[in-house]
Amino acid sequence: MSPIRVGLLGIGTVGSGTYNVLQRNQEEIRRRAGRGIEITMVADLDVARAKAAVGAGVQVVDDARKVVTSPDVDIVIELIGGYGIAKQLVLEAIEAGKHVVTANKALLAVHGTEIFAAAHRKGVMVAFEAAVAGGIPIIKALREGLTANSIQWIAGIINGTTNFILSEMRDKGLDFDVVLKEAQRLGYAEADPTFDIEGVDAGHKVTLMSAIAFGIPVQFDKAYVEGITGLAAQDIRYAEQLGYRIKLLGITKRAANGIELRVHPSLVPAKRLIANVEGAMNAVVVQGDAVGTTLYYGKGAGSEPTASAVIADLVDIARLHTADPEHRVPHLAFQPDAMSDLPVVPMSDVVTSYYLRLKVADEAGVLAKVTGILAGAGISIDAVLQREADEVGGEGSTHTDLIILTHDCVEAKMNNALAQMQALPTVLAPITRIRKEELA
Repeated sequence: MSPIRVGLLGIGTVGSGTYNVLQRNQEEIRRRAGRGIEITMVADLDVARAKAAVGAGVQVVDDARKVVTSPDVDIVIELIGGYGIAKQLVLEAIEAGKHVVTANKALLAVHGTEIFAAAHRKGVMVAFEAAVAGGIPIIKALREGLTANSIQWIAGIINGTTNFILSEMRDKGLDFDVVLKEAQRLGYAEADPTFDIEGVDAGHKVTLMSAIAFGIPVQFDKAYVEGITGLAAQDIRYAEQLGYRIKLLGITKRAANGIELRVHPSLVPAKRLIANVEGAMNAVVVQGDAVGTTLYYGKGAGSEPTASAVIADLVDIARLHTADPEHRVPHLAFQPDAMSDLPVVPMSDVVTSYYLRLKVADEAGVLAKVTGILAGAGISIDAVLQREADEVGGEGSTHTDLIILTHDCVEAKMNNALAQMQALPTVLAPITRIRKEELA
C-alpha cells in the first residue's frame, strides 16, 4: 500500500522527536503498520527552524490551515497545545475527513466530548496516547488491554515537575520555593509553572483516564484539583517518620454514589511501589476486578518518549484507516451510545483518611481540645506525633507541632472539624491537611 501521509502542526520538542523517531525506525514501523508513514507537510511559525529540522523533502508552511485543508494529508498531528487555535484546527481537520493525533490533554479534558462527537459523525479517529503520561502506554492499557475488567480505581503520578520537586524536598530537606527555583533552572519546571504546581495538568490527565475507565464523559470542570504549593519541608519529614511518602496523585475511583475525580497531595505508604517513583518519572496504578493491581512506569515527558506515544497512534490509524468506523476501538473505550451518566462525586462527599499538622501553643490542654473536636465530629484518630517545642522552634520556643493521622471519614466532616480547630486561640497558624491513600 502507498504510505499514509501525515501533516504536523508544530515542530517543537515533541514534533521534532516525532519526525526523528519516524525517520530512524522507518522500516520497523512500516513492517508493524503494514504500510509506510511519512510526514509530508509541517506547519510552524518559525519556518527556518522547521526546515532545518525536517530537511528539503518535506513541505514547510507558516499557516496551519494549509495542512488541515491539504488533500495530500491523511492524518493531522496537533502539537500546538492550549484551548484556542488548537481546538479550531482539530475540528477543521475532522470536518475535512482527516484523522487526528494529539498530545493536547488540556484541549481534550475540556472540549473532548465535542471533539469526539464530531469525529464519530465524520467517521474519523482522534488518538491521544501522548496526552497522558508521555511514553507510558496507559491509554491503550485502559482502553484495550484491560477491557475485560471492571476498573475499581486509578491512582497516578502523572506530572513529572511536581514529582521532581517532592523528591528533592524529601532528599534534601528543602522547602517548596527553593526547590521550585532549582527545578526551573534545570528545565524541569516552566518559567510559569502554574499548571504543574497547582495540579491542573494532572487534573486534565486524570479526567481523560477516568472517562476511559468508567465510560463517563470528559468533565474536567467537576474535578477537584489541589496542588503542592502549600507543602512544607517538615510535612515531608513527618510523613517519612510515620512510614509514608507524599506524592501528588491523580485519583479516580468507583464509589457507591458515583465516580471520584480528584488531584491532591497524598500520603502513600512507603512500601508501595508508586511511593518510590522519584524524580521526573511518572507511574500509574490501576486496580481491576479481574487482573488485580497493575503498575505502569516510565518517562512522562520529553521529546522521544512522547514521540513514542504519538507514533503508536499513527500506527494504529494506519492499521485501521480502511476499517469500518463502527468496528474501530471507541475513543473513550465504551461505544458512544453506551456512555454512563454516573455523576462525579463532590469532594465534600469523598471518604478518605487524613494527615493534619497543627502549629500550637506549647501549653497544657491543647491536645485534649483538638482531639475533643475530632471526637465530637465522629472522626477517630489513628496516630498522634507531638514534637517537643525545642525540636521545632529551638530552645525556649513557645510553640510545637502536633501531627495527627485519622481513620476514614467524610470530607465534609473533616472540613467542619478543621474550621473549629482553626478557631482555637492555641492554634497559631493555618492547619496543614493532606489526604492519605493506602492504595491497597
